[in-house]
Amino acid sequence: MKQVTQNYKTGELKIEEVPLPLVKRGGVLVRNNRSVISAGTERSTIEVSKKGYIGKAKERPEQLKRVFQTAKNQGLKRTYELVMNRLNTPVSMGYSSAGTVIELGEDAYEFHVGDRVACAGAGYASHAEVVFVPKNLCVKMPAEVAFEEAAYTTMGSIALQGIRQADVRLGEVVAVVGLGLIGLLTVQLLKAAGCLVIGMDIDPHALDNAKKCGADFVFHSGQKNISSSIESVTQGIGVDAALITAATRTNQPVELAGEICRKKGRVVVVGVVGMNIPRNVYYAKELDFRISCSYGPGRYDPSYEEHGIDYPVGYVRWTEKRNMQAFLQMVAQKKVDLGKITTHRFKIEDAKEAYDLIMGKTEEKFIGVLMEYDQEKDILPDVTLKKAIPETAERVNIGVIGAGSFAQATILPFLQRKEDADLVGILAAESHLSQNVAKKFGFAKCYAHSEDVFADASVDAVVIATRHDFHTSYAIKGLKNNKHIYVEKPLAINPGQLREVVRVYEQSDRDVLVGFNRRFAPHIERSKAFFTQRHGPMFISYRINAGYVPPDHWMQNKEEGGGRIIGEVCHFIDLCQFLCQSEYQSVFAQNIGNDVLRDNVAITVKFKDGSIATVNYLANGDKSFPKERMEIFCENAIAVVDDFRLLHLVRGGKSNVVKGRQDKGHKKQMELWIQSLIEGKGAPVPFAESVNSTIATFMVHESLNTEKVIPFDSTAKRFFE
Repeated sequence: MKQVTQNYKTGELKIEEVPLPLVKRGGVLVRNNRSVISAGTERSTIEVSKKGYIGKAKERPEQLKRVFQTAKNQGLKRTYELVMNRLNTPVSMGYSSAGTVIELGEDAYEFHVGDRVACAGAGYASHAEVVFVPKNLCVKMPAEVAFEEAAYTTMGSIALQGIRQADVRLGEVVAVVGLGLIGLLTVQLLKAAGCLVIGMDIDPHALDNAKKCGADFVFHSGQKNISSSIESVTQGIGVDAALITAATRTNQPVELAGEICRKKGRVVVVGVVGMNIPRNVYYAKELDFRISCSYGPGRYDPSYEEHGIDYPVGYVRWTEKRNMQAFLQMVAQKKVDLGKITTHRFKIEDAKEAYDLIMGKTEEKFIGVLMEYDQEKDILPDVTLKKAIPETAERVNIGVIGAGSFAQATILPFLQRKEDADLVGILAAESHLSQNVAKKFGFAKCYAHSEDVFADASVDAVVIATRHDFHTSYAIKGLKNNKHIYVEKPLAINPGQLREVVRVYEQSDRDVLVGFNRRFAPHIERSKAFFTQRHGPMFISYRINAGYVPPDHWMQNKEEGGGRIIGEVCHFIDLCQFLCQSEYQSVFAQNIGNDVLRDNVAITVKFKDGSIATVNYLANGDKSFPKERMEIFCENAIAVVDDFRLLHLVRGGKSNVVKGRQDKGHKKQMELWIQSLIEGKGAPVPFAESVNSTIATFMVHESLNTEKVIPFDSTAKRFFE
């Protein structure tokens, strides 16, 4: 299928052939009929992307700070690779469309295949022939509304939310400052609400458009003595509210709004403008200054938008979805006339011409610019980029599921360079990302469904690098289809998943490798060798300065990421077990205060050989400080590993310091995995050890729940009963 994407590094726009997007839980696949270009937002995105590195950095100072921090912790080379990877990742364009439902995800029962729907959301309602949209960003269209009208629903919701923030009443006088697409929709909605509407802009053409859309009065916002003009049409009072729908870096709209408002009036910012509030005017009039957040409550809340958790209508009457429904109802009742808005239509194949228009290259006036999609065209789900790779005994053909930043920065570069590994195909959550990563790393094809990966007879092994909730199910599917599996940690996020993957593994002749890469870090291998001749137990003190992760991050979600203990602490517990080379005996854990997220935890792991490991996983520190430090004490000797950069070995009064670039063992683990597949050996991390480390991680939560020491053997037996 075709999709419009942009390279953020160069600003180049492309119409790409990409695979169909995945249909996920709580959403639907929609075949687009129309989509709308948001001239202000999309033009701004393109302008920023065309700037040099310094210009991009100035636009995003917070990201620049993170870059400096990464460079400090991981080095310049690694940071450069991460930044270039991010810049070269294409961005989907568009966020407002309308089409027909063609497939349902689980828990999207309010919809049916064939429903006509309006869609919203950046990254969802894109300029593409088929899109995946979560259910809270998708609404059914009234029968009276055409696709061309419904495509404006997102923009209409933005305008409607601004009006709600202004709390306008019947008969009030409202000024709309900025008469682009959102401004003109705002004018029509205010008229439908029974307001007297004043349109203001610096463009005479925009003023004419506002008159056609029903504005009672229009004024050039740069004219002298504008307050007198406003007073003349408001009986000397001033406007009750001013909605700023302009897009400008200057502070002029905020100053103008303050000047024309009555005492105790309301100013609402909908667009992107300077917000240096002039105190004297706003203070003297006691003006109420408000900011409207996009389509309404729910915006930027992953629980609402991604996980489909609605806000109770009794507490939040107008969510973004209910705003979408309300706007469509206004269109159905002919209270909003979108025929006065649409000025241009382009087929998706001609998208570059549409963007030339909004970027001002044609010097042609426009308001609403629509993309049109051929409804008769057959859309192929997969995309083939080159000829299939022949199978040989000396090479491993690999399929990959997941193309996030970790996979692109760590796993795929190594596999691309490995001479005895061939990259057959890739599947990513976002279809345009699949296509980009496939080209970048030399895959032969892009898949549209996970079943296609596992059914591909040319694939010997599958790398699973998705979010954590898919790890177990994909590993099971792979084993059932006779594929060897590399799955990023964790292996499972609950005991039920672990039981099932162990059961399937025991019935299969394929192997599973879990991404416990720290075992293969050079400093860890040297440390283990340093204690090869030991006879007594070890004491390991392992401190992880993990840093704060907000509660709404996917990893903190128990159903999606499993939480940070299951999602990341498994790494550190497994590493301690590897160094001790002994079975787990017990786990005890305590957390700091009322640590709801459980990311400030002190864990004590005891092993059957008498060794003890303390794993202190902390999120309350400063991320600028190095992340990991491990100290190993055993038989009058000490090994200290500092952030996998420095190793300090001490024995018999002699000290040896080994320095090097940070290496956490990813490359070595992947190299050994490929070698094991070619030679028919077992995985470099025995599956049983990965299972036991996963169980020990679950025991951390059980200990926190009960405030008791949890014995390993009886707990493991209970998990598998």
